[in-house]
Amino acid sequence: MTTEEILTKVSRRELSVEEAQKRLQIQPFDDMGYAKIDYHREVRTGVPEVIYCAGKTAEQIAGIVQNMRAHGGKHILGTRCDVEKYKIVKETCPEISYDETARILFYQEEEFPLNRGKIVVACAGTSDLPVAKEAAMTAQFLGNEVVEIYDVGVAGIHRLLAQMETMQQANVIVAVAGMEGALASVVGGLTDKPVIAVPTSVGYGASFGGVTALLAMLNSCASGVSVVNIDNGFGAGYMAHSINCLAGKRD
Repeated sequence: MTTEEILTKVSRRELSVEEAQKRLQIQPFDDMGYAKIDYHREVRTGVPEVIYCAGKTAEQIAGIVQNMRAHGGKHILGTRCDVEKYKIVKETCPEISYDETARILFYQEEEFPLNRGKIVVACAGTSDLPVAKEAAMTAQFLGNEVVEIYDVGVAGIHRLLAQMETMQQANVIVAVAGMEGALASVVGGLTDKPVIAVPTSVGYGASFGGVTALLAMLNSCASGVSVVNIDNGFGAGYMAHSINCLAGKRD
């Protein structure tokens, strides 16, 4: 039961003040032994706790999802979930959906209010798609209109230049690239939008699993470029949402 539901029941005299107090005392989190689920996070930040599925068993993920649903969770997002784990979770939580490219499982009883501005997610190559889709789906889930531009790396820069009008209409741009990570600097030098750079682990040996792209993005000479960790599409999508929230909600 959410804090709002508890207070509503008190106002309707469906719940005593004493019982409401007890529930609010334990409401901040629920200790499942292997996980402590933070149920006040949405109150504090506007976004509920997100499940990081990598390293968790399918049974643990299913247990967390069931606990969140039992507490009235209307928005459930799980990142880095492989398809085999999802299939097991789906057996006990049939309402859960999944995107295999983004490796995201999700449930929405109702959508978040839509922010006014747009977010553009651009990625350099098709090999970067899993990270780019993770960013795009995270931002969409949280209540944003997302435009996805794929395979516009600097090896064929005319492909990127053809998308300039679309990028100029965005409030924030997520630039996803591996190899030498040049896309973020180019985008940052062509637009007046804040750019969130996401280095990926895509590339040959000297890319060092994304470290080369990370260092290139951190050393970008283009102003207005910030950088998240290697392959962190979720973090980029979340940050883009936070920036786009400043535009307010649509009517």
